Amino acid sequence: MDKNEIRNTIAQRAALELHDGDVVNLGIGLPTVIPNFMPEGINVTLQSENGLLGMGPAPKEGEQDENFVNAGGGYITCLEGASTFDSSMSFSVIRGGHVDVTFLGALQVDEKGDLANWMIPGKNTPGMGGAMDLLVGARRVILTMEHTAKGNHKIMTKCNLPLTAAGQVNMIITEMGVMEITSDGILLTEINPLFTVEQVQEATQAKLIISDNLIEMKKN
Repeated sequence: MDKNEIRNTIAQRAALELHDGDVVNLGIGLPTVIPNFMPEGINVTLQSENGLLGMGPAPKEGEQDENFVNAGGGYITCLEGASTFDSSMSFSVIRGGHVDVTFLGALQVDEKGDLANWMIPGKNTPGMGGAMDLLVGARRVILTMEHTAKGNHKIMTKCNLPLTAAGQVNMIITEMGVMEITSDGILLTEINPLFTVEQVQEATQAKLIISDNLIEMKKN
């Protein structure tokens, strides 16, 4: 699979986790592709931690407004009825538990649901941003990420990079499948038919629990 196929496969499956009426936060990068695959009849309110409720799709080339950007600095639009406010109010929304689901990327995640997604020691980093607050404030945390990084494991027995938060991840969606964090470890519930269970396990450092009801990765 090429990069574009991987991104679209992950985003398409992640979109099925959206429910009508949800307030949804999208992390930087791959998560911003998810609205392109919104299931028919599902209406959600997109929240950006820099102070916006009611985020719309990316504007067409030449129609960008420098006053409307997401938390990653990418140009966005606003839907009718959208509201803007300062960052303190935005993080009150997050910390108050009003975000139903956040989709984030990861450098590493482990079988306890610990997440490392903000820095690699020795490399420059722009900072943690809102990830720490989203991980503890959102009702569900779903990781949308490539299964490996240049062949290296990202789904670990235990993270060895600095943690963003401990024990907060609920689900992992990669190009290889869908996994849930349980009290017993990482449960593989869906698999991309392009891969075998053995290939998914080989690409995963943590020992996977294979669901008795394992199915092909869902599509919308």
